[in-house]
Amino acid sequence: MIHYIYDGSFDGLLTCIYEAYYQKEKPEKILFQEDVQENLLVQKVYIEQDKVKAEKVYTAIGAKISWNALKNVFYAFLSEQEDVGSLIYRYIQLGFKIGKAIDQHLSDDRVLDIHKLVQKVTKEKHLMLGLVRFRKLGDDLYYAPITPDYQILRLVAPHFTKRMADQNWIIHDTGRNMAAVYNQKEWMLTEMILEKSVDIIEEERFYQQLWQQYFKSIAIKNRINPKLQKRYMPKRYWNNLVEKI
Repeated sequence: MIHYIYDGSFDGLLTCIYEAYYQKEKPEKILFQEDVQENLLVQKVYIEQDKVKAEKVYTAIGAKISWNALKNVFYAFLSEQEDVGSLIYRYIQLGFKIGKAIDQHLSDDRVLDIHKLVQKVTKEKHLMLGLVRFRKLGDDLYYAPITPDYQILRLVAPHFTKRMADQNWIIHDTGRNMAAVYNQKEWMLTEMILEKSVDIIEEERFYQQLWQQYFKSIAIKNRINPKLQKRYMPKRYWNNLVEKI
């Protein structure tokens, strides 16, 4: 039994799929190296990322299956679910056989598993667009910490390049130590590890207090519905909400 092991990157996963397609012995699973468990019955093959091979697979998925299938693959990858590489591999295998009609085959677990992951990632992406809270740090720089369940930083950043095109900002995924950084021209992903808490300017602190007071003042006690509130604003995100601090 063969397991392909990749570096956790999207290009690394696509490189594995390229190698699996051209090798006679097909892998049983494609795993991120951190998910690998010791098993004497498994032959582990470490696949080095190759951008040229990854690009060929990327193009082939769009051309031979569909560009929507390619989006599904990427969104599923962002879920970071254990063994997601294997799920994507099986989905693509089926796609190369039946083409663009693949997403109509929801009775097939290979399709349904991917669609479930896509729905979860898409839901959190849309939810997070309404939960990002920027703080002004000074020198016209705005900072927003987020703690998403999935790797959605690269999905929400384009939205704010339009909404806040004339500002410099950072959206920081504190759980993954990654940040989207925008300089009024373009945005990029970078590693970001904070050794101490972020200090906001006094003006921002004043506006936060006003916002908290406003949030409390508009609440009608006999109409408060905690269950409904947690549904639209899950409690796991509250640490980053100014009105909840």
